[in-house]
Amino acid sequence: MTFKMETKYAHAPKDIEHYSTAEMREEFLMEKIFNPGDVLLTYTMNDRLIFGGVTPTIEPLEIILNSELGVNFFLERRELGFINIGGAGYVTVDGKKDLMNKQDGYYVSMGTQHVIFESVDVNNPAKFYVASAPAHKVYPSKKIAIEDITPLTPGDQEHMNKRKIYQYIHPNQVEANQLQMGYTVLANGSSWNTMPAHTHMRRMETYMYFDFADKDTRAMHIMGTPDETKHIFLESEQAVTNPSWSIHSGVATGSYTFIWAMCGENITYDDMDHVDMHNLK
Repeated sequence: MTFKMETKYAHAPKDIEHYSTAEMREEFLMEKIFNPGDVLLTYTMNDRLIFGGVTPTIEPLEIILNSELGVNFFLERRELGFINIGGAGYVTVDGKKDLMNKQDGYYVSMGTQHVIFESVDVNNPAKFYVASAPAHKVYPSKKIAIEDITPLTPGDQEHMNKRKIYQYIHPNQVEANQLQMGYTVLANGSSWNTMPAHTHMRRMETYMYFDFADKDTRAMHIMGTPDETKHIFLESEQAVTNPSWSIHSGVATGSYTFIWAMCGENITYDDMDHVDMHNLK
């Protein structure tokens, strides 16, 4: 088993003005998220979000970050969310065991001492995409099935941005401190997410792209200030960190899905600053 957490630092808009493609990828892209039997994480200094993948196979896996965070156990001062995008698995939260099918999610409260991840079939392992943010209050842990979520349905085919947004860790489903997490599915024939673009200075965000139409599908994630944009191309099951000052928008050569995770000042999903399309450069 490999347990790896990489630290990424925060940046100001001027920091990235002259970044090369390689530098953009080094600073903002998580290239490998899921590897059988491993826990692979990124700790970004943007609002101190921790995100990444837990892929159990033969042995159960647990996230242990005591010394790294200066605490007695991982969730002593944090909350955790995750969504399974792989085969069926189990999660045991302080002794309570739940089956986690594909697209099932979970909110785990601050103060939880043990979260154990398992797969039902080692040949088709569960893939738990996780996100954790600092917390100050205990809210009840809760499993969240996609069938229990009524999705938002923004966009239209004319603008190639028709999609379904499933809000997992959101006031519609659970109470949380600052973590939000959800799942957006692009309709066939649509390719744009979050366009027209916006920023939300009060929350940072990560995008993890997956379920591509085929092996040759590529996604292009657009970020930066509206008048100084950059882009990063992604393979399936890769993620990008978006600072709060940056737009976050994407387009792909075929259908795809992405998981978004946010944390910051508030949990108001529609608290965003819309960008005039004519101001994008």
